[in-house]
Amino acid sequence: MNAVTQTTDSSRKAPVNVPAAVLFSVSTLLLLTVFPLYAWHYDFSSAAWILFFVFLYASGISITGGYHRLWSHRAYEARLPLKIFYMLFGAQALQNSILIWSSMHRVHHKNVDHPQADPYSIKRGFWYAHMGWMLRDQPCHALDFSNVKDLQRDPVVMFQHRHYLGLALGTNIGLPLLCGIAVGDPWGVLLVAGLLRLVVNHHFTFLINSAAHKWGRRPYTEENSARDNDLIALLTYGEGYHNYHHLFSWDYRNGIRWWHIDLTKWWIASWAFLGQASDLRRVPEFRIRRAMVERQFARAQARLAQAAPTKRLDTVKRLLEQEMEAFKVTIGEWTTLQTEKIEAARQQMVESVADHWEHSEARRRLQHLERTLQEQYARVRLLHLQAA
Repeated sequence: MNAVTQTTDSSRKAPVNVPAAVLFSVSTLLLLTVFPLYAWHYDFSSAAWILFFVFLYASGISITGGYHRLWSHRAYEARLPLKIFYMLFGAQALQNSILIWSSMHRVHHKNVDHPQADPYSIKRGFWYAHMGWMLRDQPCHALDFSNVKDLQRDPVVMFQHRHYLGLALGTNIGLPLLCGIAVGDPWGVLLVAGLLRLVVNHHFTFLINSAAHKWGRRPYTEENSARDNDLIALLTYGEGYHNYHHLFSWDYRNGIRWWHIDLTKWWIASWAFLGQASDLRRVPEFRIRRAMVERQFARAQARLAQAAPTKRLDTVKRLLEQEMEAFKVTIGEWTTLQTEKIEAARQQMVESVADHWEHSEARRRLQHLERTLQEQYARVRLLHLQAA
């Protein structure tokens, strides 16, 4: 029996996750029946659609900015008011408590693409990664909070975990009804800002586990299936830059360039400006450039290995070897700079070291190395194209 058959059999034998099956079945059935029936007989108010977008953004950003980047990866720190916002509207997203979501997500990063150990492995198929994994209690879904002991010390996380059901019902039914009563359209708001918003938000989020591991670019690493996909980034507040994220998961940004559509990055940076977020973690530019150049080397070497030998390709190979030697020199210089920085830290206070580093000759040398890698990336990319 092959591995695919074994995987399929194990999926069939796993018990059904009844709460998830009921949730997805009922929400989908209501959206396909009650929603169009109501729309046929009544008009939805403008307020209902405004609240749809307000709740869609609030619940979506609470998953991406709160559940994901704040609690799962500790990419920054947030003050209590922002944590409470994430806690409430994260419950409205109906994707489980912060504690469970973060624990499962850390397991995903640790075992990404493993058919059995990754809770939502794309290796088991698009449907499984999208939402099928939630419909059955696989062995890898067993709750083990040993990987989120840091979150168990967070009172906001534990309050939501203990009162999750009440918070979920209150924010998904109670809040839309109250808002609907306030604007004179209780049932319209409940259907649009409650039901429709929930289903749309679910599938937008689920695209990160499915489509962002299936289609897109891999400019930083091929060690896992994660891709950068601009369309998914647009629908998921920036989470679509998934290839970068799986290599540098502790960065508060997923889209690192100014033109990248990462609403969560801008959201976090805005709250940092207002004093509600701090300690925003960023991957050094040199490490990013290094990963990109290494990726280009790998692509060029793979293409050269498949190409038929010609005199032109011999020239390309020779140039590629020269670029590799130059790359090694650049990495050696960077390693020396890091050693100098560590040695300086041993002799001075951390605060003065940071200030001195930003204005030192060593810092200027590092910026020069970053530009060197940027220029080398362009040259190696050109060699990759010429190897065709």
